[in-house]
Amino acid sequence: MFSSGDSARERCQVSGGEVAGILVAVFWAILVSFLAVALARLAQTLRATTKLVADVTEQAVPLLADASEAVRSAQTQIDRVDAIASDVQEVTSNASALSSTVASTFGGPLVKVAAFGYGVRRAIGRGKDVPAKQTRRTVIVGRPVPEARRAKRADRKKRD
Repeated sequence: MFSSGDSARERCQVSGGEVAGILVAVFWAILVSFLAVALARLAQTLRATTKLVADVTEQAVPLLADASEAVRSAQTQIDRVDAIASDVQEVTSNASALSSTVASTFGGPLVKVAAFGYGVRRAIGRGKDVPAKQTRRTVIVGRPVPEARRAKRADRKKRD
């Protein structure tokens, strides 16, 4: 390959194309290495994601079954409450009808009996010198009471 007359310098000379080829090969080797590392990490992430999705699916199925059962139970309770509400409404209307019947049956006669009793008491009370009902008076705070009214008050207190 080398002849004895070639100098060491001539043997080590590399052309510009060969240097460019070596640089491109090194660049591609580094690029492929980075891509291999990125793909390995991506594969690891995808495996972890697949496992996570499988775990969530395993836990979600029983939760959905429990939720479905709870909804069915709630619907049953709502149906019961509707039945109770309709029964209460019926009882309320019956009580209202009974109340109006009692009021119309006994209301008129009771009012008449009460009025008669009041009239009798009033008639009996008039015979005992019971003073007639006094008119209402307005009291103004801070105003002195006239002497005549003070005397009437004193008389009332003596009788009590």
